[in-house]
Amino acid sequence: MSPVRVLVVDDSVVIRRLLRDVLSADPLIEVAGTASNGHIALAKVTQLSPDLVVLDVEMPELDGLATLRALRASHPRLPVIMFSSATARGAAVTIEALLLGANDYVTKPSNVGNLGMAIDRVREELVPKVKALCGAPSGLPPSPVPSPPGSAAARPALPPSRIDVVAIGVSTGGPTALAQVLSSLPGDLPVPAVIVQHMPPIFTRYLAERLDAQCALRVCEAGGGEALEPGQVWIAPGDSHLVVHRLDGRVGLRTHQGPPENSCRPAVDVLFRSVAETFGPHAIGVILTGMGYDGRRGCESIRAAGGQVLAQDEASSVVWGMPGAVVAAGLADVVVPLDRIASEVTRRVGERSRGR
Repeated sequence: MSPVRVLVVDDSVVIRRLLRDVLSADPLIEVAGTASNGHIALAKVTQLSPDLVVLDVEMPELDGLATLRALRASHPRLPVIMFSSATARGAAVTIEALLLGANDYVTKPSNVGNLGMAIDRVREELVPKVKALCGAPSGLPPSPVPSPPGSAAARPALPPSRIDVVAIGVSTGGPTALAQVLSSLPGDLPVPAVIVQHMPPIFTRYLAERLDAQCALRVCEAGGGEALEPGQVWIAPGDSHLVVHRLDGRVGLRTHQGPPENSCRPAVDVLFRSVAETFGPHAIGVILTGMGYDGRRGCESIRAAGGQVLAQDEASSVVWGMPGAVVAAGLADVVVPLDRIASEVTRRVGERSRGR
């Protein structure tokens, strides 16, 4: 296939050179051009017609958010990856950018020791995202082989049981997807929701705050030790796994620093396994847009326990990696567009909460 043509936008000469070197080293990526601010970037998008833009958050004259708004007005389908600092301000602005329609983000390397390590860090994070967003082979490990006949994927239809929890796993494209789903759920949802969104520390806190401001439901970053209550949504903190557990007749949350799974911490599989163990058939697992296959094994656990699994469809996903792996394994009870996820969850929660 033709190389993915990327426009690099950053006010730092050093960063532009670093990004050019990292991207150009991959034979499936071509740096079509660079720009030092948003005004120049908008002109070059028109001139060069890149396949993707890597966009700095903080720039003079026209910053990343203003540039993104203009890009979304003129080129709504052009993939954009934000390149931001891993600071509180960088996290807050990046979350805002993702909710405005940026497809993904990569944090700038800091405290990595030397230039070579910085280049490796950027390459490991940025290159697979560029390829995934543009449909190029990513070089990531393939999704695990689908479950054989007789596994949870092939279970017979079970009579409906009440639903006590909704668990959601999401990655690339997640903030926008979560905003749409959570804002469409009723504020009196009779069950709690727990979420893993692949993000580093600080970012998950700002994501929870922004979603809380947009939704009728109460949305918080989990700290560990909280009790699950109806109508509340808990998001796993960056760099910590989140699990649910039963203690003294109540279900609460716990975070821990166990090893990453599927190269992720927090990992969807970790949360979903705990949901299956704690709630059995009384759970719904929801897999939304994202790279890789985190959540596939967890969905297998939920199905094996008698729970239900919903997956976002390919057409509405930014990247159909995670939901695609679940669907390919035969683990999804239903596959629906993003704009139907909330109504599907509400319907199933309502039906099964009445014990039908």
